[in-house]
Amino acid sequence: MKLSTGLTLAASLIAVPALAQDKTVTIASWGGSYQEAQSKALFGPASEATGIVVKEETYGGMSDVRLQVTSGAVTLDIVASGSGSAARAGAEGLLEELDYSIIDVSDFYPTLYSKHCVGGDVFSTVYAWNTDTYGDAGPQSWADFFDVEKFPGKRAYRAKVAGALEPALMADGVAMEDVYSVLDSEEGIERALNKIRELKPNIDVFWTSGAQHAQLMKDGEVDMTTGWNGRFDNAAKDGAQVKYSYNQALLDYDCFAIPLGAPNKDTAMMFLAEISKPEYQANLPLYITYGPTNKAAYDLGKIDAEMVAMLPSSPDNAALQLPVSLDWYAKWETIADEMYQEMLTE
Repeated sequence: MKLSTGLTLAASLIAVPALAQDKTVTIASWGGSYQEAQSKALFGPASEATGIVVKEETYGGMSDVRLQVTSGAVTLDIVASGSGSAARAGAEGLLEELDYSIIDVSDFYPTLYSKHCVGGDVFSTVYAWNTDTYGDAGPQSWADFFDVEKFPGKRAYRAKVAGALEPALMADGVAMEDVYSVLDSEEGIERALNKIRELKPNIDVFWTSGAQHAQLMKDGEVDMTTGWNGRFDNAAKDGAQVKYSYNQALLDYDCFAIPLGAPNKDTAMMFLAEISKPEYQANLPLYITYGPTNKAAYDLGKIDAEMVAMLPSSPDNAALQLPVSLDWYAKWETIADEMYQEMLTE
């Protein structure tokens, strides 16, 4: 009995520091109304339910993960990412493979998780306009957005290639279903860049974050911009004169990934399993109009019919949009972004 007690005590002494370490995760996201919504809907409730302490940071995307992994100084356990960036980072070997025996994705839409990233929300890249400038009769296609004679005014556009080339090709007359076929070459990418070059004299700001493009519309600094639907909805709640359309929008999803060598990998995996449950996913649209990736979230009664109709993943809205191709981003994003950044500095 004494031996057994001694072994138990020794085991408990060994386990205590490991347990203490395992009860913390550091999560990096993009700040603004988006991260605030994540905190209220996902991180806070899951922390309370599991006892895992969450430390939140903001970060600049997978370039920060690349720096940490290549330098061997990884401090982040979980990062929010765009699906395309995660696909590329996974292909580069910057992310841990996720354990789907721990993270239950049996009720997820099948296209909303991957080997290295599990979906957190569905969103759309849309064109938005200032209703003080255009009233309700704003642009209804990417061709309209690029038409400075029909819609004169200041534009804002994304400073990164993600979500920048597809609109340009649609504005240039490429059918939605053919966009990624055309982009599957440097010539196709150059065609999209040439269309953006035409618009560039009317682009006052190349935005770098969702918080920035929302603020541009709040302050009336531009007359129209590209950006993310939920950010515009929250900006409108704060008084911004802004509307947008889902027609030809890019249907995409954000996901959560674990950087390679994360200090609390096992706890991070458990935390991702928790926030992937439908009861948390159903919370998110209450704070920002992004759709859940777990279909079972719609069955809990938290998301009413009026809210469902606003979400990018509702059937009526999804039918109008181009689903983002992760295969294209994994293959082309690095090259395309280099070409895009060169165009920006011309």
